[in-house]
Amino acid sequence: MVHFPKEPLYADVLRLGRIEGDIADLEIDGEVPAGMDGAFYRVHPDPQFAPRKPGDQFFNGDGMVTMFRVKDGRIAFKQRYAKTDKWKLENAAGKALFGSYRNPLTDDPAVAGEHRGTANTNVLVFNDELLAMKEDSPCLIMDKLTLDTEGYTDWDGELTLRTFGAHPKIDPATGNLCNISYAAKGSLSRDATYFEISPEGHVVRRAEFEVPYYTMLHDFSIAGDCIVIPVSPYSSDLSVLEQDRPHFYYDRALPSYLGVMRRDSDGSDMRWFKQEPGVCSCHVMNAYQDGSKVHLDTPVSKIGSLPFFPERDGTPFDPHLAMTELSRFTVDLKSNSDTVESIEKLGQAPGEFPRIDDRMAGKPYRHGWMITYDLEKPYNGPPGPFAGVINTLTHFDLSTREEQSWWCGPNGSLQEPCFIPRSADAPEGDGWIVALVDDHVSNYSDLCIFDALDVAKGPIARAKLPVRLRQGLHGNWADAGKLAA
Repeated sequence: MVHFPKEPLYADVLRLGRIEGDIADLEIDGEVPAGMDGAFYRVHPDPQFAPRKPGDQFFNGDGMVTMFRVKDGRIAFKQRYAKTDKWKLENAAGKALFGSYRNPLTDDPAVAGEHRGTANTNVLVFNDELLAMKEDSPCLIMDKLTLDTEGYTDWDGELTLRTFGAHPKIDPATGNLCNISYAAKGSLSRDATYFEISPEGHVVRRAEFEVPYYTMLHDFSIAGDCIVIPVSPYSSDLSVLEQDRPHFYYDRALPSYLGVMRRDSDGSDMRWFKQEPGVCSCHVMNAYQDGSKVHLDTPVSKIGSLPFFPERDGTPFDPHLAMTELSRFTVDLKSNSDTVESIEKLGQAPGEFPRIDDRMAGKPYRHGWMITYDLEKPYNGPPGPFAGVINTLTHFDLSTREEQSWWCGPNGSLQEPCFIPRSADAPEGDGWIVALVDDHVSNYSDLCIFDALDVAKGPIARAKLPVRLRQGLHGNWADAGKLAA
């Protein structure tokens, strides 16, 4: 019999779903654009069994993958677990065998040495397969149409790393999947690898380097011929694992860094540009080169923005300091200085989960979107998992510095948005935004579609779900061409 602890992690906004299923034709308010033909994939943590002990992490739940197939003005829903090695072993045992988040010392001895990944962080169609990813384990392959799990891949022996980053970028020029791996040599190791995989599934570039300290390399960006990796003062040590504390802590004594190197290098040219005092950046909007200068746009906070990873010295979490604001880091590759040249605030609305028109990845760009906090608006629901209620969708025009927003109302919040181009050759930003809007009072979710350059007018269509999907992490769109058998 399953009994989950009576903890906020499993209640209210974060209550579990644990549902696999299909709905052939969702009820829709409004009109789905006739030109939309493809699928929106997203994933959320949803543990199938209660944890081995209380006090687990949100990031430790089994991956539940959702597919919304959009075609001919209709939207179908399909949801399946990402059946990782962990999921299969625990499903056979009928109970949890793997312990705390990223802490193998807490596992049942029967699963020693097995992959602990949950594939709960991001999903992307690439090389005719659906990739389900979590940064502490290899890449899981799922069928892009049925969502059946095929298993972990090492890319035909070309990439035998035990970790695979959760935020790959697709180079618009080559179609290569660009990604990073970190801590592949051990739970607290400083090793990292940059690699590129061709559209045909072959590893065509690989470079190894070390980070300044063990940390969470959750996201990065390509920037023309370079990659840019933000390092925030999240770290850990063996005592954390031995005492079974939350895997990461935020250490204000550490600086933050931007790592920049050429994509065609062997890793020896990596430069680390220091920023003191350190600041926190978890997700990247985009980066690009301007002559010898490299710009990285990312939401930034003065302290750690994730309340479930505590301060190293025990300082209580401060929601005000943890608010993230869209900012631009600039470094100069011709400079003899190894410090960040400047940090410029780009946006007024604080928020997270930044997205762009992915055809602009690594290039100068104009349009970006985030879900943001409107702290002046009322809220009727229970507390959420972040520093506040992410209740607004905001479009940032980085050329005019204008912002326009849509508030979802007093009963809920939004999940990460995703941009869909109107056509392959449409101008930047010409298309739609999709995002889940959750009602925390009625406990339903709607998949909402917006005009990407006019989000303020609100959804042009809502696909109404008969359930509320748990808070998700990341997802991506695949057009009809990528869905062909």
